[in-house]
Amino acid sequence: MKMLIDGEWCGSVSGKVFPVHNPATGEVVDQAPLGVEDDLRAAVEAAGEAFSDWAAKEPRVRAKILFSAAEEVRRRNTELGALLTAEQGKPIREAVDEINGFANILEYYYALSAGLQGEFMDIRGYGRATVIRRPLGTCGAIIPWNMPAIIMGWKIGAALTAGNTMVLKPARTAPLTCMRLAEILEEAGLPPGVLNVVTGSGETVGREIARNPAIRKVSFTGAVETGREVAMDAAPAMKHLTLELGGSDPMIVCGDADIPAAIEGVIRGRFYNCGQVCTAVKRLYIFDSIADEFIRRLKTRVERIVVGNGIDRGVDMGPMNNREGLERIAGLVDAVRERGEGEIVSGGQAPRGEALRDGNFYLPTLLTGLPDDSPLFTEEVFGPVLPIAAVRDLDEAIERANSSRYGLGASVWTRNPDVIARAAEDVEAGIVWVNQHLRIPPEVPFGGTKASGIGRENGSRALEDYTEGKAVLVRL
Repeated sequence: MKMLIDGEWCGSVSGKVFPVHNPATGEVVDQAPLGVEDDLRAAVEAAGEAFSDWAAKEPRVRAKILFSAAEEVRRRNTELGALLTAEQGKPIREAVDEINGFANILEYYYALSAGLQGEFMDIRGYGRATVIRRPLGTCGAIIPWNMPAIIMGWKIGAALTAGNTMVLKPARTAPLTCMRLAEILEEAGLPPGVLNVVTGSGETVGREIARNPAIRKVSFTGAVETGREVAMDAAPAMKHLTLELGGSDPMIVCGDADIPAAIEGVIRGRFYNCGQVCTAVKRLYIFDSIADEFIRRLKTRVERIVVGNGIDRGVDMGPMNNREGLERIAGLVDAVRERGEGEIVSGGQAPRGEALRDGNFYLPTLLTGLPDDSPLFTEEVFGPVLPIAAVRDLDEAIERANSSRYGLGASVWTRNPDVIARAAEDVEAGIVWVNQHLRIPPEVPFGGTKASGIGRENGSRALEDYTEGKAVLVRL
């Protein structure tokens, strides 16, 4: 794999590469250039030179290139899904769904592109006002490894449709699918320099994206602590920022909930992508009246989840993407066991089997009886581990749901319209699902409150956020 700079596929000026490992086997899938600051600066320069011509094109002409790329991505979704599974670990079914989701995002912005226009107002006493919207210029994106294709789509869809150019840095443990998608965009007619992809570390390439004064906006998805550093690095140049940071999403199951549907909501909401999703269910609050039955039935369902290499048929949950994440969640569960402060209802260890020995595997895990200050409740747990607590009523459920520093997503499961209205109003989150969890169509704005970030991705507002408005007031 090579980096894409100004339409050319090249290695790093450092001459160094790094391996990308399959998290299910430990084998090397491929290697990528270890980009450095000079590579990023070259990409920024290329994006700057490409900006004027790209911005001058009609929005629908720009978006038609993205639409053509989306058609090719759908045609090659199985091939791209296999690559995503190899580097990221998720089951092939989930990987193909994510590839199709990338195409869906590009198609959405094509459909939206005709509406990218300014505003006109005739204001009595002042004259005629026009608000002209212009693209920002060169933008930068830093994306994580958990959903690389989808999040790449979120970043480039709005930015490129609005007329910006972009420099994008994929995660070190999952850059390959992003590179292949960039190749397809290039083949679909994206001009040189409009999208540049530089692989490397966050400490070098990522920091240069945040600091480089020629980059007008930075869109970052990742951990809260890293997001703070990005914001501080970007502050001197007064860059526009979108920060989609961590989450500790609560799921509230009320006494009148459809229990089988809610259990399947837990299975998908917590164990999809091995629990490595910012908006995954990370805390489960169940009304006392149904808690015992719900936990018993959930345990039975969880123990039917098939863990294995994501490329194999019949696998429900693959490995964690990296060894550091595996060690962290194993340590959190081991601490519960050692302190005797809760009960491990299911899982709590790596699966047995020679075929899984070299991978980053961990069993789906349920825990009850934990204290409120347990890290499993207070921190973002990025893996297939779910703490459960019984609550008396909706008041307690909302209070505990809002006790976190995070505010990314949440869900409530009920048939009661009054409960739905109350949860929608009072739960502190950027998105509240009702009788579902996790799915986010490109039409819906997505982002967090509190420590979960600032700004929004998706929807028509994302196009506006990649532009600047200029007011022109005329009095004749």
